[in-house]
Amino acid sequence: MSTATIDRSIETMADVLERLGGVPLDRIRFHPAPGTATERDVLEAEQRDNRLCELVDGVLVEKVMGYREAILAGALVRMLANFVVHRNLGHVAGADGMVRLFPGLVRIPDAAFASWDCFPDGRLPDDPIPDLAPDLVVEVLSRSNTPREMRRKLREYFAAGVRLVWMVDLEQRSVTVHTTIEDGVTFDAGSSLDGGAVLPGFVLPLRDLFSELDRQRAGTA
Repeated sequence: MSTATIDRSIETMADVLERLGGVPLDRIRFHPAPGTATERDVLEAEQRDNRLCELVDGVLVEKVMGYREAILAGALVRMLANFVVHRNLGHVAGADGMVRLFPGLVRIPDAAFASWDCFPDGRLPDDPIPDLAPDLVVEVLSRSNTPREMRRKLREYFAAGVRLVWMVDLEQRSVTVHTTIEDGVTFDAGSSLDGGAVLPGFVLPLRDLFSELDRQRAGTA
């Protein structure tokens, strides 16, 4: 478990907000005090309060996902797992899979694929927050996500060793694919994603993904 190291360069809550990428204040947990949170607090927030929180600069930042975003994240996990498990390529985690990118930095992608190369022992670690940079991470954008917040996440993911990031925009029904921080290519609902060098042979027609939002009960007009 990490211990808190207070950043003395942060003097006001405005500094905190700037560092976090301008996230809404209602996502910043006040207990423990910003700047003092640890991984233990991340786990306690989940177990005691049923709140998923990322740990950033000693601050608990709540991970907020609406129902529609959760539907898309679940569909992506299912589609990825159908490909990965059949071929025994590694593991696919869902929207509550915590990973330690660096000491004191815990992120929770909405979906993530980690090949066996990510696991030195060839098996899942026991740590509830493992040291792990997945090969592929997926972020389904919510209304409370700010561009600066997601930009910071991109920097962290690639610095940690993530090879591929998909940013899913529910409102625009598009996915922006990043292989580096700068190189982002956006695909609309009429396009298909492929796994590239990370998941060779994986192809996902985005129409199939976003159609999850339109499914209705049989016979519904």
